[in-house]
Amino acid sequence: MSAIRIAGAPISWGVCEVPGWGYQIPADRVLTEMRGAGLTATEVGPEGFLPAEPAELAHTLQRYGLTSVGGFAPVLLHNRDHDPVPGIGPLLDAFVASRAEVLVLAAATGSEGYDSRPILNDDQWTTLLLNLDRLHVAADSRGIRAVLHPHVGTMVEKRDEVFRVLDGSSIPLCLDTGHLLIGGTDPVELVTVASDRITHAHLKDVSLPLAAQVQSGELTYTEAVALGMYTPLGTGDVDISSVVNKLLDADFEGWFVLEQDTILSEEPSGAGPVRDVVASVEFLRDIVQLRAGARS
Repeated sequence: MSAIRIAGAPISWGVCEVPGWGYQIPADRVLTEMRGAGLTATEVGPEGFLPAEPAELAHTLQRYGLTSVGGFAPVLLHNRDHDPVPGIGPLLDAFVASRAEVLVLAAATGSEGYDSRPILNDDQWTTLLLNLDRLHVAADSRGIRAVLHPHVGTMVEKRDEVFRVLDGSSIPLCLDTGHLLIGGTDPVELVTVASDRITHAHLKDVSLPLAAQVQSGELTYTEAVALGMYTPLGTGDVDISSVVNKLLDADFEGWFVLEQDTILSEEPSGAGPVRDVVASVEFLRDIVQLRAGARS
């Protein structure tokens, strides 16, 4: 795996910022299993999962042999009466102290969860794009790279919205293979046409039949996740191999974060979610080994 940088994410263990999402596995188990799966870095997860105090966060990760990649932050961007820059300061402090690299922004709706969203007018879009650039600059001034994560149930979900961000702002993107596919963007196409704007990646595989029910409104996003819409890499309908290879062909040097969004109804018995994480690590290892063999 020396050719790429891979990391884990607490959401693969069902740990999520959405109230009522499901059973939340304690941090000790998540971090122990993450390291046991062969991962050496992680996104930090939602507020409250890991210590907020920067030095304590760094110390906690060090105890488990992990480093911090950075993390996900849903932020209200489209309201001209709300300045998102001051509120992101404490998180940037924590990232600097833990030597993290990436602030993964999502354009929050202002409501909890990811099952519905409003439609923005042109003035709100102007505010959103301006705030993305402001957050990009604010993070860069602290040595942190801000990226925008197109995400189901946020203000940047659908294909036209993704390309509106590309055209109207300078912020790089987090390429999330699952959220893009569900939102109507082919991840392979996006890598092909905009590889220079992609500096962070979330790798997910998706059951297309369940994703189609989200797109049609038959299922909410949360219902589909609970039914297993996200699957271990290589077992769903996303062409993960092409995404990884195209990014590496474009000299991608960012993190590949393994994310299999999971909802747990109770504390898992047996191996639990780590079994799928290990399978995804092995699949990604095979892609890299095949690539190396083809080039030798």
